[in-house]
Amino acid sequence: MSGLQHLTFLATPYSISLSIIAVLGTCVVSYYAWLRSGRMRSVAKLEVLRILIVVMIAILLNQPEWIEEYQPDTKPTIAILWDDSRSMETRDIVVDGATGKEAITRAEAIKPLLDPAAWSVLDERLNIVLQPISSAGKARVKDGGAQLNANDDQGSVEESPIVTNLKDPLMETAARVGQLMGIVLVSDGDWNDGEPPVEAASRLRTKQIPIFTVAAGSPSRLPDVELLSVDIPTFGAAGKPVRIPFTIDSSLPRDFVATVTMQVSNGDKLTKDVRVTAMGRTYEAFNWKTTDTGDFTISVSLPTQAEETIADNNEQAAPIVIREEQLKVLVVESYPRWEYRYLRNALSRDPGVEVSCLLFHPGLEKVGGGSQDYIQLFPEAIEDLATYDVVFLGDVGLDDDQLTEEQCKLLKGLIEQQASGLVFMPGLQGRQFSLQGTALEELNPVVLDESQPGGWGSRTAGHFELTERGRGSLLTKLADSGDENVQVWEDLPGFQWYAPVVRAKAGAEVLAVHNEMSNQYGRLPLLVTRTFGEGKVLFMGTDGAWRWRKGVEDKYHYRFWGQVVRWMAYQRNMVKGKGMRLFYKPDQPQVRKTLTFSAHVMDKGGEPLQQGDVLVTVTSPAGTVDTVRLTAEDDQWGVFQGRFTPQEPGKYAVAVICQQTGVKLDTTLYVRGQAIEQVGKPARLDVLEEMALVSKGKAVEQNSVSEIIELLAALPQPEPSLRRLQLWSHPLVFLGLLVLLGIFWVWRKAVGLI
Repeated sequence: MSGLQHLTFLATPYSISLSIIAVLGTCVVSYYAWLRSGRMRSVAKLEVLRILIVVMIAILLNQPEWIEEYQPDTKPTIAILWDDSRSMETRDIVVDGATGKEAITRAEAIKPLLDPAAWSVLDERLNIVLQPISSAGKARVKDGGAQLNANDDQGSVEESPIVTNLKDPLMETAARVGQLMGIVLVSDGDWNDGEPPVEAASRLRTKQIPIFTVAAGSPSRLPDVELLSVDIPTFGAAGKPVRIPFTIDSSLPRDFVATVTMQVSNGDKLTKDVRVTAMGRTYEAFNWKTTDTGDFTISVSLPTQAEETIADNNEQAAPIVIREEQLKVLVVESYPRWEYRYLRNALSRDPGVEVSCLLFHPGLEKVGGGSQDYIQLFPEAIEDLATYDVVFLGDVGLDDDQLTEEQCKLLKGLIEQQASGLVFMPGLQGRQFSLQGTALEELNPVVLDESQPGGWGSRTAGHFELTERGRGSLLTKLADSGDENVQVWEDLPGFQWYAPVVRAKAGAEVLAVHNEMSNQYGRLPLLVTRTFGEGKVLFMGTDGAWRWRKGVEDKYHYRFWGQVVRWMAYQRNMVKGKGMRLFYKPDQPQVRKTLTFSAHVMDKGGEPLQQGDVLVTVTSPAGTVDTVRLTAEDDQWGVFQGRFTPQEPGKYAVAVICQQTGVKLDTTLYVRGQAIEQVGKPARLDVLEEMALVSKGKAVEQNSVSEIIELLAALPQPEPSLRRLQLWSHPLVFLGLLVLLGIFWVWRKAVGLI
């Protein structure tokens, strides 16, 4: 860096006047002092020193500064930051192609701006730095025609991030790049992580660094048909139909009929003609049944329309597990009320369920019924009870001819340790109140009103109303779409009796409430679930579900209870191996929601493992491997637990390894939800325009490279850096002044003036 040097003063009219008066007054005083001394030469020299000291003080009074100006030897820098996030894969920029108008991705459209040759006209006066905003540390620096990679790690592969942060890269660039004169941001404006990028623009404005934004993408949706979602269940039963709903979103201005195809990895293929609604969403579903078992992949696709500009969002795929299902269900009831009769019929007619019924008939000697579904005694041995996946407790309680304290303890252990399910179905007799104080009281997800054991009845039928949690639950899904499902529940035939519920207990999930009745805690909960230990509990607060058959036969009644049984038994039968069983909750994992792994491990002798090292390795769809160490939760039952939070949707590979036994269990799980970073969303041009406005830059079109170059060339050269040496406050100057004053004082004494 070259520099210019000069002396300057920060004087004011007052300081100048005072300085002149002080110097002139000192000269007059010194002259008369010299005359009084008889014009002695030594006194004349002393008075000259006096005048010199006063002149020096007068100069310091006007604040002299020694300034050195440095002109930079290197050229100022322009940073060109380009967005390489996943949203840039959106295909919504229309260009002239070989076959006419065609759409290309935003990433393809900005490629001309990423070519160093496009900025070569600025080489004489500017350095150009090209850097992706989501790959910090990797910048291509162009200086005098030479290119080099900064911090380039050989052999390293950097994955595209799952989020976009626009603010931090801007601030990091301003801090890292020297002589930064301006920033060109090439992006679609989509940000979903960190603070708003306009805050970075505001800070850069104070540093006089303008941001020139280049928009990539369309601010509105192009003509497109998208297979928005395919709700493929996690599991299914061999020989039982599996319902696979799907949603089509169309931005075309016309209705049309499309042939939707479902392809299964075992070779099965289904097609369905669907009328797709213009500028809206269409809901439909496939019904698929197979006798094969194992892991399969289901792919659903729809054909590309002529007007469509984005053809890569017309297909979705997900895994499904088909098992040879035979769930064991135990139904315990006092009297054969209507709810019990229709529930028994629904379960006994389900090909995937083996039902056992225990009917106590209080007051009668005969227990059970006349068909083979009935048993005569409650299973007394734990190994016999452990065979049941789900237990329904009707209007029964603690009594000589009903349940005992020991049986209640067995039921609690079955739910807590064996991951079975329990359904409370109270009735008019109020017998479940006698379970208060037993081991089952802790499992009940609601608090009952003991002053009204018989519940509440009404001539006017009541109705269920789904809560926000209930609208997204598998248990309450009686229709394919959310809005349609809510309408189905509103239209279901009502009930004329409901249990005396006060409120749901802490930790319980309320799926449905009474549409009218409420108390000081809010609407009365009627359909409540909770997790207890490893199992699940459901409270059904009415006995009118059998009425749902009115007008539609078994459609909703059978579907609901079938979903209840499978939802409760799914965890218990997730993954089994020799000496180990793994399950996780929630049973339908969601992206960015904590997932709990539970492993039941047996030692080589077949006993529950007391202590051990149990590891779970989870491989994400992107190939990232995480290891979760499970810790022992219950030595008696050999239970090990750990937690994991998936960060992206898709299929995960899971392996469980026990080092003590050498057992390894492999499985897969599918995480539902949408990634934060999405393809197909409109560009956010307003974000880019605001950033340019706040930073005193400009927002330009993506194809206006010449305009960007003109704007950069017109930027004023950075001012030279200044180095100021404040002489008036420098310690050496004051030291010199003190030395002169000391000499003056000693000299006066030497000549006899003191």
